[in-house]
Amino acid sequence: MAHDTVFFLAPDSETAAATRLRGPGQAFESVTCRFIEPDSAIAEWDMYFEEPSAEVPPLEQLYGWTWPEWVTAPLNDGVEVFALPQRLTRALANASSSALEELAGRWTTRIRSADGDDMTDDDLLVVLQGVARLAASAVNTGGGLYSWSS
Repeated sequence: MAHDTVFFLAPDSETAAATRLRGPGQAFESVTCRFIEPDSAIAEWDMYFEEPSAEVPPLEQLYGWTWPEWVTAPLNDGVEVFALPQRLTRALANASSSALEELAGRWTTRIRSADGDDMTDDDLLVVLQGVARLAASAVNTGGGLYSWSS
């Protein structure tokens, strides 16, 4: 399981890839969350906006979903850098507070069922609200939304 995940705004994939060794740090607008798997979170969010529902879809549906693209090739050091799909970035940027609340509830249910007591202590609604603000900035500036985790 990843320890720290940072969702951040970058002008392009090349700039995002350059964060691989040290992380985004203070140079990028970001939101941090502990103890989540960013690729499954991104897939969960994308699935929600394509098929909105408070109900948690079966794992088979999540695993069959299109997962985010790597920005850097995966190595054995545990560092992952993903690009959030543009359609998800736009959906997050335009999401209503009620949609974010519903998604946070669904995401919490999914994580709790998988991780139980090892679930993150972060408020997932606050994380989603922060990522939605980053998404709005990405849409307004023409940049992209990325995740970095170790």
